[in-house]
Amino acid sequence: MRSFPTISKINFRLRKIPRGARAYYAALGFWLATTAMHIPDGYLSPATCAVMFAVMIPFWYVGLKKLREKVNARSAPLISLLAAFSFIIMMFNVPLPGGTTGHAVGGALLAIILGPEVAVIAVSIALIIQAFFFGDGGILAIGANCFNMAVVLPYVSYAVYQAIGGGHPAESARRAVGAFAGGYIGLTVSALFAGTEFGLQPLLFHTADGTPLYAPYPLSVAIPAMVIPHLLIASVVEGLVAALVIVYLQRTNRELLANASRPTVAFEAGGAGRLRWLWVALVALVFLAPIGLLAPGTAWGEWGSKKLTEMGLSFVPQGLRQMEGLWGAPLRGYALPILGNASLGYIISAAVGVVLISVVTGLIVAVFSSDHRPNRDDHTEPRS
Repeated sequence: MRSFPTISKINFRLRKIPRGARAYYAALGFWLATTAMHIPDGYLSPATCAVMFAVMIPFWYVGLKKLREKVNARSAPLISLLAAFSFIIMMFNVPLPGGTTGHAVGGALLAIILGPEVAVIAVSIALIIQAFFFGDGGILAIGANCFNMAVVLPYVSYAVYQAIGGGHPAESARRAVGAFAGGYIGLTVSALFAGTEFGLQPLLFHTADGTPLYAPYPLSVAIPAMVIPHLLIASVVEGLVAALVIVYLQRTNRELLANASRPTVAFEAGGAGRLRWLWVALVALVFLAPIGLLAPGTAWGEWGSKKLTEMGLSFVPQGLRQMEGLWGAPLRGYALPILGNASLGYIISAAVGVVLISVVTGLIVAVFSSDHRPNRDDHTEPRS
């Protein structure tokens, strides 16, 4: 087994790091962490993963309870569409400072249309399928990834949206402004939580000489590395996606927007026929997905111990080395190497993901939702 550096060579306790080494690891950490919203296995300790999974259980329970109380099976197409949209939008990478990439999540839009409780379920389905089928995010880290992107993002985005535009008419410009602000702030706060989870690892889990066992970057590196690139670019994209869709709905399907957060009423008021064009748009995004390959840089989920060494890290944490090959995803990295064409593999992966998420979401809605038509209480004014 490869030996680890001694305390005289590298010590991640901040006060003992030489100034030059501090700058080096800060720069490297910034480069690595800019795409770390999908946390891979090995970067968080098993204990952290267990805690984050336990934290998610009540949110999943509340989301499924909301499905049973407020949603019926006729809403399945709308919820499936939005869950698939969240998946596909995460495939469109955008360049971030540091030479890597990031992406929107779509969680703000889902929270505005479905309500944050149901959005938790929809985004979680997308994230879990990403982890198991495409290796985008770790299996053990599912709880952490779902908390950051399926809880923090939707709840914060929805709160901001309601504060700015929730009490105003569906056609009000404040709705779009609130959607942008909600997406921007929501994804930034989500990045803050992810950075905190990374930064706590070397503080809590290290060897006797201070060598980190998992994510090696302290809070002073991880938090700025996660938050700053999202503030500058990724959160802007999240806000724009939400705002542009809201503007589209204001012009074409105001009933859907007016009944937001009540999927059954929204679906029936908006009309199933008008969703057809949104499905067409989703199919178009599948074929446009290779645009996400144009952004320079490598996603965090593809970095194993060998890649980290090539990138300049002087050692690979023991826990990361042991856990990096925990699960072999069938379409890892959204690629089909046998085709010899990265773009075609990306399109096929996008199509497979959309179909899987749509089917799984539809089944979950059918199983957990109520099977009655909305009662008179469902037609009250939306909550402000």
